[in-house]
Amino acid sequence: MKCPRQLRPHVGLVLAVGAFTSLFLFSLRKWPSACVVPEKPPATPKTLAWPAPPARPRPARCQANASVATHPDFAGQPLQVRNFLLHRHCREFPLLQDAPLGKCSGPVFLLLVIKSSPSNYERRELVRRTWGRERRVRGLQLRRLFLVGTAPDPHQARKVNRLLKMEARTHGDILQWDFHDSFFNLTLKQVLFLQWQETRCTNASFMLNGDDDVFAHTDNMVSYLQGHDPGHHLFVGHLIQNVGPIRAQWSKYYVPQVVTQEEQYPPYCGGGGFLLSRFTAAALRRAIRVLDLFPIDDVFLGMCLKLEGLKPASHSGIRTAGVPAPSQRLSSFDPCFYRELLLVHRFLPYEMLLMWDALNQPDLACGKQTQVY
Repeated sequence: MKCPRQLRPHVGLVLAVGAFTSLFLFSLRKWPSACVVPEKPPATPKTLAWPAPPARPRPARCQANASVATHPDFAGQPLQVRNFLLHRHCREFPLLQDAPLGKCSGPVFLLLVIKSSPSNYERRELVRRTWGRERRVRGLQLRRLFLVGTAPDPHQARKVNRLLKMEARTHGDILQWDFHDSFFNLTLKQVLFLQWQETRCTNASFMLNGDDDVFAHTDNMVSYLQGHDPGHHLFVGHLIQNVGPIRAQWSKYYVPQVVTQEEQYPPYCGGGGFLLSRFTAAALRRAIRVLDLFPIDDVFLGMCLKLEGLKPASHSGIRTAGVPAPSQRLSSFDPCFYRELLLVHRFLPYEMLLMWDALNQPDLACGKQTQVY
């Protein structure tokens, strides 16, 4: 028959085309498509950390004012006085440890500002565990900061700087500047903190400014401060007045005439602990821009208040000189003496823990007490 012979060429062509098409499609499966997006590797879990504070330019190291050494009384002064005079003009120091950005987020009713020496780790820990806990009292927020410099000895400084870095990372409550931490540099702590606060924590209604060896009854402080307006002047503590510079070199508070010619200090509150309002903190900031630094920090703040036309006031519940026992038969450590007070100076760390525990016992029984606020 003729028909099959006529179809053979067409069948061969069809088979050839089919084979070519199969090879082409098979090869496409091996080539990656341009539209395929490779999968992203799994994200690495982030570790929790405090938010980074804003970057600050590192100030140039302040140079000593050699001209003061020409004063005839300079050479005969103790080392701390000479160092103070040489660097009295220095007010800008690098911030080594900063608080997290959220430290003062939201309304802060009472900011606990505590001056501490670099190596006083045990005291800071006890404050964190007792009266300095960040918490709410009567629904009002308490926040905590420690103000610290650096150890004068370089070997000790390396150790405590590492310690403070660990504390800052764990608790977010360290403000450390790169200046030598000493008694005459306590004024620097006040000045540097007030400058820091101007941009980072102006919303705090009130502040407790005190040392790390005080016992503060923060619940009583909140009760007292609720009756005051943070927009008005408040500066209360253990009022000291009608005193002047101590001219005896053996004294810790020795201030020679080369530092000040004045023979009487303005009224001031003992630096162990005092309370102030947001209004008064702003007034102090204005004054520190004008006044020369003075080596006794609480006296310097009294000078700032005087410049602003403000006065410090006495509060019977703030005992920076301690609490004397009413008789030899009674202990001055009795918690009933402290239940109504606001602040008492000079506590050892273990005493702070014992007093905090005693005052928080629900069955604490005391006789009739006089309310002091």
